Amino acid sequence: MNPWSDLVFTTRYGTPVEPRNFTREFDRRCERASVRRIRVHDTRHTCASLLAALDVHPRIAMQILRHSEIAVTMEVYTHVPSADTRRALRKLGEALGGGSQKKGEKGQQEGEDMDGRPES
Repeated sequence: MNPWSDLVFTTRYGTPVEPRNFTREFDRRCERASVRRIRVHDTRHTCASLLAALDVHPRIAMQILRHSEIAVTMEVYTHVPSADTRRALRKLGEALGGGSQKKGEKGQQEGEDMDGRPES
């Protein structure tokens, strides 16, 4: 963050970045990184959800996201399914025929998260 202003992003001269220019550059960087394009604001939700999934303490996540109230962080910005929710969705997917895997693909085992770690 620029030490002379409250702005997160500025031009090289310290002036505010024009919103359309910021969005255009964000889109270019998404394309260059070969990631799905999302709205800039959605990156806040993504950050909060990733912090929650990594078991970062909610107060720390609140500080990173610069929220003034913990309720905003916990109720609005975090979208992390519980282990029970993941199990239920996995069962639903299997019931709908989505449980088949490609040859040589390692499947997710019962009691593991999507990265193969034990679910909590």
